[in-house]
Amino acid sequence: MKKRLFLALLLFSALLHAQTTRKYSNEFMNIGVDAAAFGMANAVIASSSNVNSGYWNPAGLVNLEDNQLALMHASYFANIANYDYGAFAMPLDDQSAIALSVIRFGVDDILNTTQLIDEQGNIDYNRISLFSTADYGITFSYARRLPLEGLDLGVNAKVIRRIIGDFASSWGFGLDAGLQYRTGNDWMFGVMVRDITTTFNAWTIDEDEFATIQNAVPGQNQELPETTEITIPKLQLGMGKKWVFHYDFALLAEVDLNFRFAETNDIISSSFASITPAVGLEFGYIDMIFVRGGVGNFQNITQLDGSDSVGFQPNIGVGFKYKGIAIDYALTDIGDQSAALYSNVFSLTLDWSIFR
Repeated sequence: MKKRLFLALLLFSALLHAQTTRKYSNEFMNIGVDAAAFGMANAVIASSSNVNSGYWNPAGLVNLEDNQLALMHASYFANIANYDYGAFAMPLDDQSAIALSVIRFGVDDILNTTQLIDEQGNIDYNRISLFSTADYGITFSYARRLPLEGLDLGVNAKVIRRIIGDFASSWGFGLDAGLQYRTGNDWMFGVMVRDITTTFNAWTIDEDEFATIQNAVPGQNQELPETTEITIPKLQLGMGKKWVFHYDFALLAEVDLNFRFAETNDIISSSFASITPAVGLEFGYIDMIFVRGGVGNFQNITQLDGSDSVGFQPNIGVGFKYKGIAIDYALTDIGDQSAALYSNVFSLTLDWSIFR
């Protein structure tokens, strides 16, 4: 009970300080999707070319040859939080494609103990209720080939819905834009700008419900939090290449640079922008069996004794694809080298060609 009450108060604390931590707003939309991408430390901005491109770089959707469906599930914080993703993409013709993806990050069945003690000071466990907190991201994607051979453009329109029980909820809207360029010798380049116009969240707070939190902790939280939240843009640059050996073996390598236009704990940081790199590798055999590895999320970490160190997140993964069905698995943050809490990620991708 204490753990769940603490989690609930932590969530409210995040809401209270939303206006002063805009650089981390809507962070659930930055976790990533697809176990294959996780296995490569999310270094896929230039190489993504399937249904999951709607998230990573919508320009990659033009490489679809048929309709595709993707599903993913992951659990965080000792299975307290669930992260789920689903997407569907279809080519309109040989020049354009569309996609729809949905992300949910939620904690369910949180104990609300704010009414545990009645007006007379008596403890009544029947007054305990349950609530959930959930973040939803719905993305509509469109991609098109440009007149320059090898150059593709994609855009995303995002709708963000965030709910904290009956206490507060918000709606948000934003846009992403991406480019990919592929050469004839299998070099790949990608640019992805997230929240290119900034993403705006407008919160609605139930003052009566919020008052229960104020009363539960006398003298604290006496002011309502800000009702607007802004997510600043992020820039991702990627460069990759694919090599094929003896027809059966293939090696894909990519290096990405992730920019935030704010001062953070990234290994390269200034008041204007912060940068962290990511490197991913994928080894494939007859386009059926895949082994992946990557490292990213390089952060400056201050230890309890005041000393500084560099944390990073090494990932590995495997995949199997047969007749339009791809099953992928990633084990992330091996050895707990970073502050991230990711772990086991599974995903499924289904190509409509299996039905033909």
